[in-house]
Amino acid sequence: MGHASSEERGGHGAARPLSILVAAVGVVYGDIGTSPLYTLKEVFTGGYGLNVSHDAVLGILSLIFWSLIWVVSIKYVLFVLRADNQGEGGTMALLALARRAAQGHPRLSAVLVVFGLCGTALFYGDSMITPAVSVLSAVEGLELAVDGIEHWVVPIALVILIGLFVLQKHGTAQIGKLFGPVMVCWFVVLGALGVDGIEQHPEVLKALNPYWALNFFQVHPGISIAALGAVVLALTGAEALYADMGHFGRKPIARAWFGLVLPGLVLNDFGQGALLLADAEAVRNPFFLLAPGWALVPMIVLSTVATVIASQAVISGAFSLTHQAIQLGYIPRMHIQHTSSSEQGQIYISAVNWTLMVGVILLVLGFESSGALAAAYGVAVTGTMLCTTVMISVVILLLWKWPPLLSVPVLVGFLAVDLLFFSANVPKIVQGGRSR
Repeated sequence: MGHASSEERGGHGAARPLSILVAAVGVVYGDIGTSPLYTLKEVFTGGYGLNVSHDAVLGILSLIFWSLIWVVSIKYVLFVLRADNQGEGGTMALLALARRAAQGHPRLSAVLVVFGLCGTALFYGDSMITPAVSVLSAVEGLELAVDGIEHWVVPIALVILIGLFVLQKHGTAQIGKLFGPVMVCWFVVLGALGVDGIEQHPEVLKALNPYWALNFFQVHPGISIAALGAVVLALTGAEALYADMGHFGRKPIARAWFGLVLPGLVLNDFGQGALLLADAEAVRNPFFLLAPGWALVPMIVLSTVATVIASQAVISGAFSLTHQAIQLGYIPRMHIQHTSSSEQGQIYISAVNWTLMVGVILLVLGFESSGALAAAYGVAVTGTMLCTTVMISVVILLLWKWPPLLSVPVLVGFLAVDLLFFSANVPKIVQGGRSR
């Protein structure tokens, strides 16, 4: 393929494979791992005009499932994660590879720089929106358990978020040791709750058939594209797993995805769908209402911890991207603190950490709810994904020189899906990121 894997250079996969796998789950998959908290809720309550019905629920679940397969499993895990630049991942690493591929084509190189810098800027936006929307969505679960606590949601979320940024200086290795076991527990609980829900209404498994995704577009021609703006919330964190590749290497990230993360996400989303088929009123918060009554408070606690961990994925990714941008000369030099003696990709950048914290605080104070923030979320996520697809296409065709007959149809498929998701989110730019 014309490139060496990060494991071959860094030895990520050789020592302590299980501990690295668990740490990778903690740092890399927190972001996408908390998407069940708000995805289905936002689809049906986010002002898209979509009502809970048999066909709508199966259609949305089918779209979520096949989006996870096509965008995350195939595009990111099987293709994009192979594009490492000396063990590093993310839009800056991909830009460096793409520019190397475009040598001798100055115009193409200039266009790639624009895509790379836009993708990086959008990822920084993601790095601020993710902590805000994730923690808010978890703390909002308290509204189901305690009457009159609505006014305390924002202050509680801010305290938790500030604590997370204070923790960063200890490094992703230490944080991964702390967070990894919790996230493994989180995905097991997600799957268990999902299985319980599916058992109550097994008809929901019909959504594994892509027919229901196509049927959704036929039945709801007017609002189906707009609804994709909420479906994409199920994919948040895909870019973070690539940006965090330098912290752990490709193999642990891929194994964790297929072995634990993907099954947990799919089971939970389908469990929530089964709940909606049985009780349309559960749409006000299907994630927490999927849990039995006695488990509501423990689930709020676990989900709050999980959303703090979710924020770690994008914060670590922002450190990595900044480091690469400095090396490539796109931004001024900053003080970089290496937090591990064995893994060179594990770093902490104080200026980035505190800047992100200020941005997150302003977002929480400005939007005040996970629903309002979720609308802004999709713009950053889909824009970054689109930039990544353009650059990986150049790398695959010009640097790795894969056969065009085989690679072009797949790349066109990636681009078509990304454009569909991005176009669904474009109206939110005009609306200031709010779907309401």
